[in-house]
Amino acid sequence: QVQLVESGGGLVQPGGSLRLSCAASGSIFSINVMGWYRQAPGNERELVATITSGGYTVYVDSVKGRFTISRDNAKNSVYLQMNSLKPEDTAVYYCNILARRGFASSPVNYWGQGTQVTVSS
Repeated sequence: QVQLVESGGGLVQPGGSLRLSCAASGSIFSINVMGWYRQAPGNERELVATITSGGYTVYVDSVKGRFTISRDNAKNSVYLQMNSLKPEDTAVYYCNILARRGFASSPVNYWGQGTQVTVSS
């Protein structure tokens, strides 16, 4: 069993900052990719940012220069520093990992429960 626990969401004014955290626990052999996705009401879930075990990062264009993803491999944790937040960043943010539970296991996607981020004055 693999669990992802997210924290750090909340209400912030436009231009403000938030830091999301996600810790993975359970039967994990290795984590290939860690990332954040978001889903606003009426929209599909979209990728925000991902980071590989080697530190290679990918961002959706709308957050480049404002958001920074990072990870702590020793803690099986991933973080999302969000600066210069805009109302259009309002969404439920989900942590995602692509992880193996054993040496011979295929990688599997796991999701957190989601944390609400609301950007409003």
